[in-house]
Amino acid sequence: MLPSLTVPAGRPLPYRGTPALNLFMTVDAVGGIWQYGLDLAEELTRQGVGVTLAVLGPEPCQDQLRAARAIRGLALCPLGASLDWTALTPGEVEAAAALVAREAERAGADLIHLNSPALAAITGFCAPVVAVAHSCVATWWAAMRPGPLPPDLAWRASLVAEGYRRVDTLLCPTHAFAEATAATYGIAPPRVVPNGRRSAAARGPRIPAGAAASPFAFTAGRLWDEGKNARTLDRAAARMRLPLVAAGDLKGPNAAQFSPEHLRPLGRLSDQDVARWLAGAPIYASAARYEPFGLGVLEAASAGCALVLSDIPTFRELWDEAAIFIAPDDEAGFAHAIEMVAADPAIRARLGAEARSRAEGYTVEAMTAGVLDAYRAVLEAPPLRAGIPA
Repeated sequence: MLPSLTVPAGRPLPYRGTPALNLFMTVDAVGGIWQYGLDLAEELTRQGVGVTLAVLGPEPCQDQLRAARAIRGLALCPLGASLDWTALTPGEVEAAAALVAREAERAGADLIHLNSPALAAITGFCAPVVAVAHSCVATWWAAMRPGPLPPDLAWRASLVAEGYRRVDTLLCPTHAFAEATAATYGIAPPRVVPNGRRSAAARGPRIPAGAAASPFAFTAGRLWDEGKNARTLDRAAARMRLPLVAAGDLKGPNAAQFSPEHLRPLGRLSDQDVARWLAGAPIYASAARYEPFGLGVLEAASAGCALVLSDIPTFRELWDEAAIFIAPDDEAGFAHAIEMVAADPAIRARLGAEARSRAEGYTVEAMTAGVLDAYRAVLEAPPLRAGIPA
């Protein structure tokens, strides 16, 4: 039975068994937006929302496609269009936006959810638009480099700025990133809806953090992205007796790459493979200099891993008093903290328990409730439209 609906007076309710809302959502398979989109789509479909997932950028891997196809009722729509941050020209972004607009209309969308807000800058859509600022080149540059944006990034930031102004509502995953976004683009702070994660690690066996027979350190993410700052962890690994294992691509779709010398690279792993590593209760490290949220940290925390994190505003907001914090470029500090935690099972157990307790507040259900509230606010604004689950 469908959840209750809010509809305009005089408009009949949908027939039983039909979606209360027809949602068209863009994602990409390069990083955390894929996980965010799948987790959100799975929970939305459970609540009676019809979801079409439009995939921009590189084609998803086979394990990603299997995960998407396992979501009952989800329509997958690979577009093959450029991402705004990898496109070579504004024309490529314009073509991607036009394709999204056309497919959303073809799908009969009541609402469009853009995880690439720049697409809203250069086209109109058939339905209201909710966008999520997961990251952007301008805030990335501010965290990584001194001085103004170079021309190659400036035109991308201009599209993002216009997209932010044109959407019906804009969401962010943390208050810290919302404030950075508002300051960078001169807009009102976006609405904050923390991310959630439904991970294989969280559903797996709960191994006490101090119980690993051979402690090791682990990190995961886009290792090629300078913002993830894997180089600091690579230098830290040279100072440690403990192995430091890293999961993630070494080459990005924008030609960026990372060549580790001391940590042990595993390459890109499926969610299930990452979960198997996390089940060994490693010490999870992230030296990110730029991280609007950090789904990898959340997954590790859900598995009860002790956290050693860079001291940046987003990580402080999410994990204060549940992690050890080190300056992002302090490889000696990371090495010392990781080996100190590894040497003391009681500290590992306490940090792991605190991380898991904090992670229990960042659920897919809570994220979905926040996103649905945002959808509702847009759809109930004049002119009224079909309602959504309460």
